[in-house]
Amino acid sequence: MRFLFSTGSLHTYGIDRCFAIAAQAGCDGIELMVDQRWDTRQPAYLRELSRRCRLPIVAIHAPFSVVPGWPAGQPAQIAQSVALAEAVGAEVVVHHLPLRLGYAAVSAGARRFFFPLPGWNMEEGYRRWLAGGGYRRLQASTTVRLCIENMPARRVGRRRLNLHHWNSTEAIMRFDAITMDTTHLGTWALDAAAVYAAWGSRVQHIHLSNFDAGREHRRPEQGELRLDRLLALLAATRYAHNVTLELHPDALDAGQEDGRLVALLRASVDACRRWAAGAPAQEVAA
Repeated sequence: MRFLFSTGSLHTYGIDRCFAIAAQAGCDGIELMVDQRWDTRQPAYLRELSRRCRLPIVAIHAPFSVVPGWPAGQPAQIAQSVALAEAVGAEVVVHHLPLRLGYAAVSAGARRFFFPLPGWNMEEGYRRWLAGGGYRRLQASTTVRLCIENMPARRVGRRRLNLHHWNSTEAIMRFDAITMDTTHLGTWALDAAAVYAAWGSRVQHIHLSNFDAGREHRRPEQGELRLDRLLALLAATRYAHNVTLELHPDALDAGQEDGRLVALLRASVDACRRWAAGAPAQEVAA
């Protein structure tokens, strides 16, 4: 299994700097988040950057908001992401489950608070495309795997709120290929190893990060989730796909000297490799 770095982990940095940090930290490849940065969607530049840093672009994450120069709406953006993946040699396009209602978000430091807006269905057209023939036809037209991602719970007071269609461990199994996001499972108080065992071969991509006291996308070795058990299970079942470290910028101390970010990311990648080799969490932490 290969350990990739998501450029979304440092979405406030230039894309070339993301590649350089990943290369110095010993990552095996890149998951490219398509976002407002023009450099994230220019194939010739991306191929040259991949060659220069000796890091393959293994996965593309479709944008989840409007980006300049690309069509609006998830079906068109996913199709455009497939074209980008084909152009840079990526194997996977990651995309989200559709929203079932609208919401407003307010940020406070590293946390975001969500407030539902009943009566506003933001992505009904996207839901119909996924449920109908459009999604299947797109997958049939390409060798790039479309991997839909499980989504987090959002807190409203003490209640967990589900903002997305098919966002349960049972309902998402209608899809053949899933991106399993571990911190999103943590928001539902679910054990990643148990969910992986239930989903089986449907898990064809993984977003790996920890969950700690309500904070998402922590470094794998810092949080409540026993990701050592998950990685040991992946190795035991000969998981043949990729694992992406998808972190929040503050989990890598973004804004500090690059050497600090490289050291933290290298420590996380090394911990993951040791867990996959059977080392327990206590040994890695030591």
